[in-house]
Amino acid sequence: MDEDRGMEQKTNAVLNRVSNALDADATDATELDGGQVGSVYRVSFGDRPDVAAKVDDSPLGIEAAMLQYLDRETPLPVPTVRYVEPGLLVMPFISGERQFGERAERDLARHVAALHDTSARAFGFPFDTLSGPYNQPNPWTGSWTDFFRERRLLPFATAARDDGSLPATVFNRVRRLADTLDERLVEPDSPSLLHGDIHPGNVIVADGAVEAVLDPAIYFGHDEVDLAYLELSASIGDAFYDEYRRHRTISEGYFAERRDVYAAFHALENVRFFGDDVVPRLDSALDRLGL
Repeated sequence: MDEDRGMEQKTNAVLNRVSNALDADATDATELDGGQVGSVYRVSFGDRPDVAAKVDDSPLGIEAAMLQYLDRETPLPVPTVRYVEPGLLVMPFISGERQFGERAERDLARHVAALHDTSARAFGFPFDTLSGPYNQPNPWTGSWTDFFRERRLLPFATAARDDGSLPATVFNRVRRLADTLDERLVEPDSPSLLHGDIHPGNVIVADGAVEAVLDPAIYFGHDEVDLAYLELSASIGDAFYDEYRRHRTISEGYFAERRDVYAAFHALENVRFFGDDVVPRLDSALDRLGL
């Protein structure tokens, strides 16, 4: 009973906050599955379309700023920011399907290729962004290898070690990876705008078409980072790569080794977020890299 009362109080608090934010009477709020940062609710009204309300203590203003940047500067379909304040982000509710078939793969490939065509003068971003709840420092840097080592791989490994989720032995293996990045990575022809956490779980699909892409962790980097993240999903296969190659080139060297470098970093991000249960996946990627 206490748990039910607590849930009712949370729901009522969301209804009140959204009603005040939009100056409208919200009538119902349903918590949605799948949110890993904060809680997300579908909020209904009697006289207007439903909205999605994210409630969290993390800096939702930064998430809103990333969505607004993507909406303003790129063709990527993202939810419009309706309202944002500390602890609350309101967007339109976008319904979709759970199935992710070949048509969706190809449509996502076109969107990702167009996103990667958006470039900048260097690697980084105009402001620090977020990976889940964690800060991503983005000072403009002329070298991709330097940026990836100093602003992504080492800071995330150090934070995971310090919070106890990354064992010291695995941290040392990540340090060895950082020391060998000059031999493993290449400098792209130009920086690409990355989604930063792209996978089918962050994509809303309807009738085989991408309706919206959610939960960005954007910065300008090497397009191969997004490709490596996508490849971790069983829903992404030959159709995606066939369509992507119609718009952009994928270097063969990516599949030989660089894919595993970025897969290791993705696993490291998840270790920091989900804890040491993900360490075996990081170990496997480091094994494939001979570390």
